[in-house]
Amino acid sequence: MTKVCLIDGSGYIFRAFYALPMMNAADGTPVNAVYGFVTMFMRLLKNVSCDYCLVLFDAKRENFRNEFFPEYKTNRSETPELLIPQFELIHEAVKVMGLPYVEQNGYEADDLIATYAKKSLEKGYEVVIVSADKDLMQLIRDGVSFYDGMKDKYFTPEDVKEKFGVYPDKVAEVQALSGDKIDNVPGVPGIGPKTAAELINEYGSLQKVLESAVNMKPSKRRDLLIEHRNDAEVSLKLVTLKEDVPLEHNLDELNCQIPDKQILLAFIDRLGFKSIRPKILQWAEERSTDKTVKNEITSEEQLTEVYEKISTREELEKIYKEIKNTGQISFQVLFDAQKIAGFSLSPKKGKGYYLPMPSEQISGDLFSFDSTKNLEKQTVQKFWTAVAEDKDILKITAGLKQQWHYLNQLCGKFLDLSPFEDLSIMSYDLDSSEHNHDISSLSGLFLNKELAFPKLSGKHTAIDFETAEYGNYVYAVSDYIARLYPLLKQRIFTEKKTYVYEILDRKLVPVLLKMEESGIVINEQKLQDMNEDFQQQLQKIEREIYALAGEEFNLNSPNQIGDILFKKMGLKGKKLASGHYNTGAEVLEMLAEEHEIAAKILEWRMYSKLKSTYTTALLEARDKNSRVHTTFSQTVVNTGRLASSNPNLQNIPNRTDIGRKIRGCFEAKPGYKLVAADYSQMELRLMAAVADVKALKEAFAENVDIHAATAARVFNIPYNEVDREHRSRAKAINFGIIYGISQFGLARQIGTSRELAKQYIDSYFAIMPEVKEYMEETIKFAHANGFVLTPFGRKCSVAGINDSNRRYVSFAERAAINAPIQGGAADIVKIAMQRVDRAIKEQGFDAKLLLQVHDELVVEARADQADKVAELLKNIMENVAAEKVKLLVETGIGDDWNGAH
Repeated sequence: MTKVCLIDGSGYIFRAFYALPMMNAADGTPVNAVYGFVTMFMRLLKNVSCDYCLVLFDAKRENFRNEFFPEYKTNRSETPELLIPQFELIHEAVKVMGLPYVEQNGYEADDLIATYAKKSLEKGYEVVIVSADKDLMQLIRDGVSFYDGMKDKYFTPEDVKEKFGVYPDKVAEVQALSGDKIDNVPGVPGIGPKTAAELINEYGSLQKVLESAVNMKPSKRRDLLIEHRNDAEVSLKLVTLKEDVPLEHNLDELNCQIPDKQILLAFIDRLGFKSIRPKILQWAEERSTDKTVKNEITSEEQLTEVYEKISTREELEKIYKEIKNTGQISFQVLFDAQKIAGFSLSPKKGKGYYLPMPSEQISGDLFSFDSTKNLEKQTVQKFWTAVAEDKDILKITAGLKQQWHYLNQLCGKFLDLSPFEDLSIMSYDLDSSEHNHDISSLSGLFLNKELAFPKLSGKHTAIDFETAEYGNYVYAVSDYIARLYPLLKQRIFTEKKTYVYEILDRKLVPVLLKMEESGIVINEQKLQDMNEDFQQQLQKIEREIYALAGEEFNLNSPNQIGDILFKKMGLKGKKLASGHYNTGAEVLEMLAEEHEIAAKILEWRMYSKLKSTYTTALLEARDKNSRVHTTFSQTVVNTGRLASSNPNLQNIPNRTDIGRKIRGCFEAKPGYKLVAADYSQMELRLMAAVADVKALKEAFAENVDIHAATAARVFNIPYNEVDREHRSRAKAINFGIIYGISQFGLARQIGTSRELAKQYIDSYFAIMPEVKEYMEETIKFAHANGFVLTPFGRKCSVAGINDSNRRYVSFAERAAINAPIQGGAADIVKIAMQRVDRAIKEQGFDAKLLLQVHDELVVEARADQADKVAELLKNIMENVAAEKVKLLVETGIGDDWNGAH
């Protein structure tokens, strides 16, 4: 029978730490717990052989129990200082030994063990719990055994009866009555474990003990049971292990792997464990011959590809059962510019099925009718509904959000696809901008497999996925997803990107999906009026330009503009490598000072861009309900920022009259208001926190004008004498420093000499030396690693940081300085979005999160709830990263987006 081994990793850590004298690695890091952990696990894995093996850890001290009983475990002593740096090393030890591990925020290891045990039993598996924790003995039952590796002993129900006075199913009730001082479980005062067991055995259950207390003979015990009934009931909730944790990892991810001996020995050598080196080498060799341990490399080499087309209900039913059995489905929705063309499905690597999209509708339940008949659309709808609703099936794909939209449309409702994994987001979190993250690119990079990726050539061009040019695409794409998943998932663990992927990015997918489906109302009449006004302005400016030039020419042609400005009118200009004149914005801005035509061309380009990018584009993008639906992309911007497209709603200017007018076209639906919440100077606040800048932190703490405060310090003048020009220059310096501005760039921006700009920058660093130190350390790290990290651990690649061209290096160094700050801000916004979305639902507000624009969130809320929603937004957003940085959020309410500012 298949056996699942669930190991209480957290319990082993503390036992190892206290069992051994202090030991240090060569760099001084304490490692005694790591040493004890490794040696215990070598012995354990020799004694217990399992098909699936998982090590469970506590994520952090606070969990869901603290929500209803804040005092839970509060009287425990602090974690020993010498143990803290060993936690990550122990996690690393588990990985190099070939064991998967899981820790999940909000839950203790015991709860994860209880849930995995239940899931395993439901699949017909045998379970072995490896621990010395008495709390886990309540899980012993048919099919679940308990093994204490330190004592090399299996505990039976009779052993539990001898220890607790009751059998395993009543252990929690005894603990609830007697309490637990270590975990601060109150119990009933004066009742110890022995008395608790006697009461439970006499009355049958805790509930019956409490109900019968009033009828007991008068005694102090009776009075305590009555007085502390609530304490006993709360205690039962505290000590009963949760068996329905929403798991983030399926059982089939729990295979033991053959350890890589070179990696394992390198780890052992790094920590200086010379005495166990021969033993661990022998242990690793023995693991390679253990039939219960999986060898992914060998299985990949021996993989036989099975690719089949699904044509009947009988075949689809067979695949559905196979998916249920493996507990996962790798898939890709195959769509062209107009509709779903089919699906690629894989229950495990090496298998790929093509399910074409039928069109015929029938009635009946899934698989309840003649299964030999051809497929119909309704059958496919019911198949996907069944897959979505089954929380034991892990859904794996690349670029999930777009496919999720199609599946929702197919089934006519919002599907909850959890649990799910998105390989594109995994790849992005691992390698950011180092390569593309579509399935074709990933297959070529990591599997050395070519995938003929379909190209859409136009809005009305259908794709025939079964033509020869796409080869086996309809089968291979899901198979390759199944093969890529364990590779990328392992890297997520190994490269410590679990928080970034699991918390920041993966959980954001359904939030963005709902935002995209909701869209936002636009006022068509306002847009149409603006569109016509822009057109009139364009025509007027065109006539003025033609009059100045003495002839008409194509204003969309840079070459014709160059000929007019530099050949005909004799203005000074430079040619590009192509041989044509440079007519970019920077050139025209300089020319505008000597000739009006350049200024007019710049003005024409501005109105042309506004018209094409916003008014015309928004009018074309509206749906039948006058709402526009942007697409948010998670894997485009190197720093973790979201990108908006089709239409892009993130580049609408917000500090110009025209920009405000455009924002005024975005409205709330009747009876509702738009609530906007915007972080104030978040990147500066992050810089203050990340670089620990005393001057900035003091200014923010005192809630003074940060730019005026900087001006007073940089220009050495009293705060009350700072004027508008001083403040403007200080603002340019503050934000310029974040973006790694050069003295030349600052001089140009504030209109001063390079020498004076240098003085300003030097003065800035003199009063805030922490900023310069941060910049130097960040640049040094980028040169050494090729990337930088945000405060939340997101990896931002820095292209060109070690290029031979110094110009490229300078640009890369400026990007390296800004990336952790901009990326950290993006991470904070992502956490805020998730919490806002969850809080709106939990508190029952009639409201929806609609837009995210850099540091701003926009919510549509029922008018009578708008004030409370604004308060909710401010509270959540300001406290998202309270332990890292003091944040300030400004909120506004209005009928339209501009009015909400």
